[in-house]
Formats: sequence, C-alpha cells, structure tokens
Amino acid sequence: MAQQDGVQLRMPSCDAYFDRIQSKKKLPHSLQESLTSSFARIPVSSFPLVPCGKVIEISADTTTVEAIRVLSEHNILAAPVTNPHEITSTEWKEHYLGIIDYPAIILWVLESAELAAAALTAGSATAAGVGAGALGALGVGAVAMGATGPLAVAGLTVAAIGAAVAGGLAAESGMAKDAPAAADSLGDDFYKVLLQEEPFKSTTVKSILQSFHSAPFIPVAQDSSMLTVLLLLSKYRLKNVPVIEDGKPYVKNFITQSAVVQGLNKCKGCNWFDFIAARPLSDFGLPFMSCDEVISIKSDELILEAFKRMKDNQIGGLPVTEGTTKKLVGSVSIRDIRFLLLKPRLFSDFRHLTVLDFIKTITSAETELANTMANPATCAPTTCLGSVIESLASRSAHRIYVVEGTDQEIVGVVTLRDVISCFVYEPSDHFNDYFKYKTKEALNW
Repeated sequence: MAQQDGVQLRMPSCDAYFDRIQSKKKLPHSLQESLTSSFARIPVSSFPLVPCGKVIEISADTTTVEAIRVLSEHNILAAPVTNPHEITSTEWKEHYLGIIDYPAIILWVLESAELAAAALTAGSATAAGVGAGALGALGVGAVAMGATGPLAVAGLTVAAIGAAVAGGLAAESGMAKDAPAAADSLGDDFYKVLLQEEPFKSTTVKSILQSFHSAPFIPVAQDSSMLTVLLLLSKYRLKNVPVIEDGKPYVKNFITQSAVVQGLNKCKGCNWFDFIAARPLSDFGLPFMSCDEVISIKSDELILEAFKRMKDNQIGGLPVTEGTTKKLVGSVSIRDIRFLLLKPRLFSDFRHLTVLDFIKTITSAETELANTMANPATCAPTTCLGSVIESLASRSAHRIYVVEGTDQEIVGVVTLRDVISCFVYEPSDHFNDYFKYKTKEALNW
C-alpha cells in the first residue's frame, strides 16, 4: 500500500503478473530472447503511427464537466493534462501533469458518491432535514481542516446532494432518511446533481489527478525502442504511451495497446510471426486466469454493481453471464458507464437498471456497439494466438473471452495486454538508463 494525501492506494504488482505469465510459457527461451532483442532494436519512429492531427489536450484547471464534454466531442477516451502555469516550459516533465480518461473520471465519481452516501448515512441528521446550509458547511469544513482527495470530495458531494434534496429537486414530504433511498428519490437527477450542481461541478481535472490514482504520464521519444513501448503497455499496465516529438515538449501521437495488436496482425507472412501465431494459447500460459478466477456479472444484476465490481477489482471489463454454467451473453466495459452521464434520458431509473436492460438500451441506440456488448469476441481454449490477434484487431476489441461447450461457458479471458506480453520479456535493468529521473518502483503504479 502507498500513501497519497492521507489516502491509502492499492498499487498493482506488475512483476507478479508478468513473472507468472512468463513462467507458464512453453516457447523456447531462445525464441523469446531473439524477439526481445529484435524489438529492442526497432525504434518508435518505425512504428506506423496513425495520423491524428493535433493532439487534444486538457488543462489541469478545466472542470470535470468540461473535460467530459471535450472527450465526447472529439470521440476520444483519454487526453494528456497540461500544467496551466508552465505553458512556456521546454521540458515535457513541466508541461504535462498526467493523463485523464473516462475510466478515471467515472471511477472517481462513483467513489465520491459512495463516500458521500456513507457520510450521509453515518450522520444523525437526514439530507432533507439538515438542508443545504449545514451540509455545505460540512464540505467547507473538510477543506478548512486541510483534507484533500476523496475525503474533501466526500464533503463537497454531500453538500451537492444535500443542497439538491433540500432545494426540492426530489423532495417530497415523505423523503426517505438514508443515502441510497435519497438517491433513488433523485432518480435521473442524481448524476445531474453530481456533475452540474455547485460545488461539485467546479471540481477540476487537477483534483481528480491528485485524489484518484490515474495513469502516470510516461512518454517515449521517437528514437526509443519498441521494446520499451511493449513493456509499458503490457507489464506496466499503461493503456497508451505518449510519443514526444524530438526536441519539443509536446505529444506528437499515442501508441495504444490496440494499435500494437493491429500492427502485429499485419506481420502475417513473416516467419517469426507465423511461427508464434500458429501456437495454441496454452503455449503462452493463456488464458492467464483459471475459470474460477474470472470475474463476471450476471445479466439480471444491476449495472451499477457491474461498474462497482470493475472498480473494486481494478479491471476494465466484465463478461455478462446467465445460468449456473456461466453462459456468455454479453460484455460491459468501464468506458460504457459514460452513457449514464452523456445519455441520462435513456436511463431515468438507472439505479434499478439491470445489466441486460442496459446492454439492450445501448445497442438499440448505438447500433455500432452491438458486436462489442451483445456479441463479444470469443475463442476456444485450443485457438491459436494468430486467430486471437486477428479477431481482436478486426473488431477493435480490448478482450476476447475463452469459451467451451455448446453452452458457450466462459472459462477464461485474454486481453490486449496478455497478447503483447507473449512477445517480450523485460531484460535486467532495462528501464534503469531509460528513465533516469524515475526509479523502477515508480513504474509499478
């Protein structure tokens, strides 16, 4: 555990994951050494980056609501966060503070709401009875005492919810006297309260970066090796790696997990790739988790429980199952929760919305998501790695579910991160010279 602003953070163990999956591989060690050595000699500049025009950046003093609007308007899931006080700096370390994405915002909102609900429930007074003044004082008091991070946010969220309840957004004379029931009464105004009422709507992106453990900003230069990129995207759990333009402190582009897998898919016909691609998943220790370890959600459970389960287990998606055999019927990811914020009219009773109804509602309104949510990518335990890569690349999917039997029972999950880890391992002290300003431990975020 680590401490940040008085709040304990659970830090994932990169080495434990990578060492375990490496130990289960059945590939010749000489092949692994050859591949790792080859990727170490390939510069980032040779990777076919997709032209992205101007990289969208978000200033640290941007409000959360505005950040969501920017991400949505540009149809992107993440953006680098700039330091508004260092706009003239020639050092990227001074120019950027981190990366903000939908999952970070949404998980932060959920965590803040949970803390606020706990604060309301623990109090002797009710939301409707105390009113905005006293609840507002709670938020101000948290800040005045020097509280930061989720503790202060909890106070602010309590103030926002209390102000809305006391102000009559959903206040009937028989208002329930506990936080969950209060949220039920608010109905589709609940997220409106969280994101559009003061003081919550004034919360900045910088506050989220400070109070919620989001992805670190770890860029590479154009002359960096692709081995470094592959390790950052697999062992060190980054979803994307910024590419810094030579001699300039600005992000030129991003290399994502999906882009790497699509790049690998284009290597068909190369002897080294075809040799590896023909091997079954079991030769790589995949699926990494046993069927008993796969975290899933039943179709008749609440969608909010699905997102909470992802948050609690620090994973990006869940298979949706039915019956005792865990028959796969769909998939939801943490980024899907953005629809609760961007399309609240679709979910007027979201606190009672089941996973299946959520999927049906989204796929009927967003037909391009039907293959992702209602018909996710699948493979058999005996499937070769090449087929998995082709399926992930063609569908732009982030994970493929391993199923067997006529009932399509889920027995494992293979992610983009797992696929990338099949091709490389980390040589001793690889990062020691690369990030001289960072220790290796800092990468284990």
